[in-house]
Amino acid sequence: MTQKVLLIDDDTSICHLVCLHLNKLGYKVMEASRGIEGLQLWSEIQPDLILLDIMIPDMSGWAICQKVREFSNIPIIMLTARDEDIDKARGLDLGADDYLTKPFSFIELEARIRAVLRRTQPVTSQPKGGIYCFADLQIDTIAHTVKRAGKLLKLTPIEFKLLLVLVAKAGQLVSHNHLLVGVWGSDYANEVAYLKPYISRLRQKLGDDRDAPQFIETVYGFGYRFCGDTVQGRSRDFEHLSPPVIS
Repeated sequence: MTQKVLLIDDDTSICHLVCLHLNKLGYKVMEASRGIEGLQLWSEIQPDLILLDIMIPDMSGWAICQKVREFSNIPIIMLTARDEDIDKARGLDLGADDYLTKPFSFIELEARIRAVLRRTQPVTSQPKGGIYCFADLQIDTIAHTVKRAGKLLKLTPIEFKLLLVLVAKAGQLVSHNHLLVGVWGSDYANEVAYLKPYISRLRQKLGDDRDAPQFIETVYGFGYRFCGDTVQGRSRDFEHLSPPVIS
């Protein structure tokens, strides 16, 4: 099935070139030069991925990203002309899956799109047993659901994969590098800035306290540890729970 890409950018020259390149690769690209128009198209066509410029005349890319995230986990790649860490961190904190700094090569754009689409797919390789409980936290690796005290938590695909990588080594220190490679792939092994906003959102959704963690503990300068105290329904397969590395 042809994958649909929604490009929201008011730079007509970039839009033209991106559309030509992605169409040649087999993607179906729809364009919007204004934020409101982009949101309407997103609602109507339900694309597989959004390429979103930060500087849009009638509505900032930040606001568009935030609005989409209220209703959807669709992959979003932010496009920015500013190579500032604070801008990148803000986009990730709002729920963007990746960012690309202008000017960019089409080889990099193609690689980023493929990587984002791969890692936002549901995890297909799961251990037997399926459900694991840490205190009142229940993780169903087959249905891809997480519940806390019986309440269903709405995790994005990447947040779920991040949780699985941590859970796979429950009680052990997990390095930044291991988490980055396990969730985003080897190309992101040194992108430590990716982790903080995702860990922060995951903690928030789990109802975890950073200063007195029940589940995710920060090991400063190294990484994180999943520290759920009580494990119920744990099978031998849990020891071999494969991190969802995307190859």
